[in-house]
Amino acid sequence: MSRALVIACHQSNPAMGDLRANADAILAARRAAPGADLLLTPELSLIGYPPEDLVLKPALVAAAEAELARLAAATADGGPALLVGTAWRSEAGLHNAFALLDEGRVKAITAKHDLPNYGVFDEKRVFVAGPLPEPMAFRGVRLGLPICEDMWTPAVCAHLAARGADLLLVPNGSPYELGKEPRRLDLARARAAETGRALLYLNRTGGQDELVFDGGSFAVNPGGDLALRLPDWDEALTLARWEEGRGFVAGALDQPDTYEEEIYHAMLVALRDYVGRNRFPGVVLGLSGGIDSALSAAVAVDALGAERVWCVMLPSRFTSRASLEDAEGCARLLGVRLDTIPIEPAVEAMESMLAPVFAGRPRDLAEENAQSRLRMVTLMGLSNKFGHMLLTTGNKSEMSVGYATIYGDMAGGYNVLKDAYKTTVFRLSRWRNLARPRLGLGPDGPVMPERVISKPPTAELRENQKDEDSLPPYDVLDPILHALVEEERSAADIVAAGFDAATVARIERLLYTAEYKRRQAPPGVKIGPRNFGRDRRYPITNAFRTG
Repeated sequence: MSRALVIACHQSNPAMGDLRANADAILAARRAAPGADLLLTPELSLIGYPPEDLVLKPALVAAAEAELARLAAATADGGPALLVGTAWRSEAGLHNAFALLDEGRVKAITAKHDLPNYGVFDEKRVFVAGPLPEPMAFRGVRLGLPICEDMWTPAVCAHLAARGADLLLVPNGSPYELGKEPRRLDLARARAAETGRALLYLNRTGGQDELVFDGGSFAVNPGGDLALRLPDWDEALTLARWEEGRGFVAGALDQPDTYEEEIYHAMLVALRDYVGRNRFPGVVLGLSGGIDSALSAAVAVDALGAERVWCVMLPSRFTSRASLEDAEGCARLLGVRLDTIPIEPAVEAMESMLAPVFAGRPRDLAEENAQSRLRMVTLMGLSNKFGHMLLTTGNKSEMSVGYATIYGDMAGGYNVLKDAYKTTVFRLSRWRNLARPRLGLGPDGPVMPERVISKPPTAELRENQKDEDSLPPYDVLDPILHALVEEERSAADIVAAGFDAATVARIERLLYTAEYKRRQAPPGVKIGPRNFGRDRRYPITNAFRTG
């Protein structure tokens, strides 16, 4: 009789540092999969990923060891075994590891061999690489367990196959990034074809500070056929059946999100978990009547529900009637509370206070930025009084060139648009007015008046102000920024692609001189390959220019 194995795939959302809750969730999944031989969990499922310097605290590692022992003891009942990701101490140091728990004890340990140390990853800072791993013997089957990055190059999978692994189980903590899902599948198919082994790729879900995890776990066979695909973004528990000589038996194939839906879900899930796990009762934000705050409010309602989103209009003498009407329209469509608090009394007091030292100088950015800062003082007052987190609403285009007021509209606790260029904001807003995200708690139908999308963007800090008074049109600005930030191209390369040399040089200068602002900006969800934060680490003091 050929060998077979039923694996329960636990696509879960572990909470950072909440070891008891994470262990309880693993045990609950085990109880919900009585027909399985083995329950597979994501990378560092007991602790959370990425743990950063938290795992350097001996007390945390000791707590993980205690919870792992509790999980091992639970397997004494003869039910499904467990593969649990945890930090493990050996004579060589601390490892990103997996423990096979069965028959009431830890049966085997394997450590991650290829520690990533690029982009958002810095595992070599806190972990020691394990040797090339050996297969784990389990109920007559030899399991190969390449952990996350171990699959991205051929060496580990090839070694496991050469050492007799019957199949490859790849637990992951792979953060979302636009365009990453097909890359994962291509690599998994390559490893399966190279080794002649069926491969099960298990990812986690949920948000962790700037990172968000999109799930989308799957199984592929050596011939490249996709046998199983779990949903994007949702937690899931699915049985995968592996049979010797056949690979994984065909199961449900959940379809991946569309382009707009996956970006929107990344924002939604990241905000939901950031607010929920930091125990805020909800969010408060300034609703200006512009597209950035309108989209931020829509994401917040879809993530948290309308009852947990508090919008505030903060008009000044420069606020147009159209902006007031559009803010009211957004609030009505979303079903959120909207308060109006005019800032003019505070502006007049500030200008009067500064008049003696400003005497003889014309009005300029100082007076304009004071309005933005007074708005943030007001919103932070509401946050302090009622406990709601202040949601920042600036987009990546503005953050790139410093078209934002430090200690003003940049202030807050989290920013869902931080890695979204303005052209992406327009695209998502149009999409959300036509579609409701699968995980959204907000309304069907439009979430903002059409005029919010169609009117020229403006900060309304002076009469008749438009963004294009200070910046190129966004359909020009954003490709230049993408080339400078995501692609690290030189000014000469960008000019050769057809852009104006003076414009490119100016944008590069603005990008570099705004670094000090970005260092003081709140965190925000990573969407593309180079977010401002964990991905892109530039010096503040920097004289280098290419244009």
